Amino acid sequence: MDWMHLLLTTLALPRFGLSTVFVVSFISATLLPMGSEPVVFGLIKLNPDLFWPTILVATAGNTLGGALDWWMGWGTQKVVDKVRGDSAVRLRALAWLQALGPKACLLSWLPVIGDPLCAVAGYLRMPFWHCLIYMAIGKFLRYLVFTSLLLWVFPQDWAAAL
Repeated sequence: MDWMHLLLTTLALPRFGLSTVFVVSFISATLLPMGSEPVVFGLIKLNPDLFWPTILVATAGNTLGGALDWWMGWGTQKVVDKVRGDSAVRLRALAWLQALGPKACLLSWLPVIGDPLCAVAGYLRMPFWHCLIYMAIGKFLRYLVFTSLLLWVFPQDWAAAL
């Protein structure tokens, strides 16, 4: 358990703010169930001058995590095809994503389905760079909108009031 304490101490806000945002955003974009929004919002509340750097670093980390998902999907195509049969629902979902193409990666910001969507884009061998650009746009807009809304809902220093 000492390693866990060391890891959490190393990643503590605000001492390592932007690096923490990057790591948490990257990890949360993989298939692990973790959200990065509280870390992004926390850092911006502690350091309002870091609004744009935090949004950009979170977008970069989350986009690179989505790229990792894409590569995992690309690498598992043959394994999945051998293990799974072709169900009607699976074939319809794949056909829908194939019809949308890389633009489907704009939806990579959605909770629950966004990260697997990136993996499916890789599985379908959609063009990597196009998918990456759409992922980045969707993730940037998510961080910008969610953080702005949270700042609007919690405009004052509510932590000091506690």
